[in-house]
Amino acid sequence: MRRKNRTFMDLTSTNTREILKDKQGEVYFNKSRQENFDQKKFYIESYGCQMNFSDSEIVASLLGEVGYSATQDMFGAELILINTCSIRERAEDTVRQRLRVFDQVKKQKPGTLIGVLGCMAERLKKKFLEEEKLVDIVVGPDAYRDLPNLIASAEEGERPINVLLSREETYADISPIRLNSNGVTAFISIMRGCDNMCSFCVVPFTRGRERSRNAFSILAEATDLFEQGYREVTLLGQNVDSYKWSNPENNEIVNFAQLLERVAKVAPDLRIRFSTSHPKDITDEVLYTMAAHENICKYIHLPVQSGNSRILKLMNRTYDRAWYQERVNKIYNIMPDCAISSDMIAGFCTETEEEHQDTLSMIPFANYSMSYMFFYSERPGTLAAKKLEDDIPLEIKKRRLQEIIDLQQKTSRAHNQRDIGSVFKVLIEGDSKKSDQYFKGRNSQNKMLIFPKQSNYQPGAYVQVQVTDATSATLKGHITGQ
Repeated sequence: MRRKNRTFMDLTSTNTREILKDKQGEVYFNKSRQENFDQKKFYIESYGCQMNFSDSEIVASLLGEVGYSATQDMFGAELILINTCSIRERAEDTVRQRLRVFDQVKKQKPGTLIGVLGCMAERLKKKFLEEEKLVDIVVGPDAYRDLPNLIASAEEGERPINVLLSREETYADISPIRLNSNGVTAFISIMRGCDNMCSFCVVPFTRGRERSRNAFSILAEATDLFEQGYREVTLLGQNVDSYKWSNPENNEIVNFAQLLERVAKVAPDLRIRFSTSHPKDITDEVLYTMAAHENICKYIHLPVQSGNSRILKLMNRTYDRAWYQERVNKIYNIMPDCAISSDMIAGFCTETEEEHQDTLSMIPFANYSMSYMFFYSERPGTLAAKKLEDDIPLEIKKRRLQEIIDLQQKTSRAHNQRDIGSVFKVLIEGDSKKSDQYFKGRNSQNKMLIFPKQSNYQPGAYVQVQVTDATSATLKGHITGQ
């Protein structure tokens, strides 16, 4: 569903435009002033999860409606934005470093506006605006529609802020502008917020309560992307398995399995991925739906966080080790060719060596193809920060994390080496990072394959690739056919 056209009057403060009236009282904008505004550029950087990158595309669309266009040159931009992540301390440190860089740009080009978007905007709003004075605008994840007004205020010397959370906002009517797109793969946000309240996580506080997007708007966006030439979409949500939308016209309830099937039926050549799944919510219905449709990729990101039941309870994950293992077994039972990846946290509050070993043992049990691995970083405002002591010394956290990384790399390498000799259907995404003589693309299991180019194939095409070599991160091979 495309966003309805709106006038500048709907979206911006009147003090940013010269408004004139004709004799009949009709309002219009001075053409020369509007053309000058149309020439403005914005530069945006995104950090953190895929949802942040998807949000940046929503922001680009909203700014496009008021005359801004994207640039990859921060020195050529009148507006510099950074879409932030608060989930780990390192992510926040990275954002602070970038803000200092942007501040130097502003000193060289007075009048440049700098804005912070996303999760850090909500959490550190006062510090950014009043203490460090590194930014001019602060906008939370549910307030992007207000950006034109906030920009207008900042142009007049104010330091505006809007970090209000919403129980309704899903941006369902926004047609995102695909930033840095390869023209082959795209994200579709299907829901926002989270109700899970994991004790280590800031997301419920920075992104608000869970709400699902209109199913028809999701299908329309997927259809539009396919017609534009895209051949893969990833359905995004903090917990996609809890997607539930009620049709106000007939009270029909659409769950995630049903949405997944409807998107899969948009076109057989449109691949479907999704992220992220929560172990407590992923249903057999979802698994059977995946198995029934060739174009739904056989890959599930299923974060475990810890392999120990006591630690999982402290994390408020609402499942235990046995539950997680049952879900893994069910996935492989229904889809033997499915790949599973995970998230793991080392050194959570009070974790013992024996409990750390439980996490290590989950890697070979689940046979993860890959994982995102971190040591515990206490986040202010979370339930863990309020109720639990961060009592594991940093050197122990780092050692445990390294043990997890080492075992996962060994498991990933073996996982990939078993693919040598196999032939996979691969969607060509573009040139390999290391050489323009090679294509890159992923198979259904989300594994990246690198293979020599052939002139009769282009990005967006499906090809059959036989694997001839493998590392812990990549498969290498050659095209055997289409």
